[in-house]
Amino acid sequence: MAPRAGNLTVSIGRSTKSSKGGILNGLEIMKLQTVNLSSTGSHGRTKRIVIIVLATVLGAAVLASAVLCFFVVRRRKRRQVAPPGSTEDKESTQLPWSPYTQEGISGWADESANRSSEGTTARMQRVSTKLHISLAELKAATDNFHDRNLIGVGGFGNVYKGALADGTPVAVKRAMRASKQGLPEFHTEIVVLSGIRHRHLVSLIGYCNEQAEMILVYEYMEKGTLRGHLYGGSDDEPPLSWKQRLEICIGAARGLPYLHSGYSENIIHRDVKSTNILLGTDGGGSAGGGAIIAKVAAFGLSRIGPSLGETHVSTAVKGSFGYLDPEYFKTQQLTDRSDVYSFGVVLFEVLCARPVIDQSLDRDQINIAEWAVRMHGEGKLDKIADARIAGEVNDNSLRKFAETAERCLADYGADRPSMGDVLWNLEYCLQLQETHVNRDAFEDSGAVATQLPADVVVPRWVPSSTSLLMMDDADETGLSMTDLADSQVFSQLNARGEGR
Repeated sequence: MAPRAGNLTVSIGRSTKSSKGGILNGLEIMKLQTVNLSSTGSHGRTKRIVIIVLATVLGAAVLASAVLCFFVVRRRKRRQVAPPGSTEDKESTQLPWSPYTQEGISGWADESANRSSEGTTARMQRVSTKLHISLAELKAATDNFHDRNLIGVGGFGNVYKGALADGTPVAVKRAMRASKQGLPEFHTEIVVLSGIRHRHLVSLIGYCNEQAEMILVYEYMEKGTLRGHLYGGSDDEPPLSWKQRLEICIGAARGLPYLHSGYSENIIHRDVKSTNILLGTDGGGSAGGGAIIAKVAAFGLSRIGPSLGETHVSTAVKGSFGYLDPEYFKTQQLTDRSDVYSFGVVLFEVLCARPVIDQSLDRDQINIAEWAVRMHGEGKLDKIADARIAGEVNDNSLRKFAETAERCLADYGADRPSMGDVLWNLEYCLQLQETHVNRDAFEDSGAVATQLPADVVVPRWVPSSTSLLMMDDADETGLSMTDLADSQVFSQLNARGEGR
């Protein structure tokens, strides 16, 4: 057989190897089929693709299962109580978060999109364990939390008066036993107050977390809360004078700017109100002697504010009804101007000596912020001011005070002053009250902005108590009286005398 011209030729004949005489030994017929080589290659590639896909899916499933198992094991380990260590390590393991901490529970970094839980844990671990006070010592200090030592009740728990073994008077705030409702606030309060010290911020002396207890120990402020002195107090106790009220507002206003800008991080209090401003006596000890000093307390809702380059932090709304910034409530965007709004409500509360929300009043008077702003706009400040201080308030001081409070209550945070500006205006109100500086109608008119013209310099030297307050803050601001005397501002004061 031989191919010829593309055809297959079959020849039949006698073979030379045949020993027989047959002409045809056999016939083999073959059928040739056309083979499509391209089709065979495609089928092979399809099989390979199927194998690759199946292997990928199987590998991804195995990897996902491994990751899931890793996080489950990690979560279980975090929930376990730390094993007891040696006697030497016992104190270091008694951190306030060791028996309770769960992932993401810290109020200090709650709802924070740019701060990990690992960073929060690291921050907590920096808290000095020397602040820990044993439960036995606190029971001895408060006579086992006896009711006769109860001085206050709040959302976190009861507050008791006590004295430590060395005689230090303290206020002991005890959460409801075995309750985890206040755990974030407990953590946050320790972290914030263990890292800051300021004359007008209440100091944390220690904490206790033994036997499922959550207890915070503060310095004792013998005069109680600002609210208690404004209304609801004892009839035998004389009301706060206008000068005392101004000094209290100035003291609280000095603590808040330190939180906002004087600390290494921008801290927003989030719960500024009259019950969280505590009063004591300058020089301590005696409740009857010394000037009144005000300190901001209750940092359980505090949180870190926006970082450099940011305008706000987005977080769930927390605060107290009546003091809550409406812009923050609507947008859930928190800035330090939210504290300014709350402080503005406190200012009107100081002026009017009434609750911020009073359902017993007429509808247009229920909310003190709305009512006071409206009455101020109608020129009826004398109608809303506390009748017990009538006749002792300088008109210019009152007008400047109301202007400052109203600016704090602006609808938008961008239109509100900083706490530093609020402090400056309150100090000026006190100067007007003490020196009776009479300014012309243009400068004190409520129709113009409360910020003074740029060329007006108000003297910051004042007699007696306020000069003492300035000296106390010299170390905190880094500004000495010598620096002030050599400054251009002080030269203008000497030249103008009354500061226009």
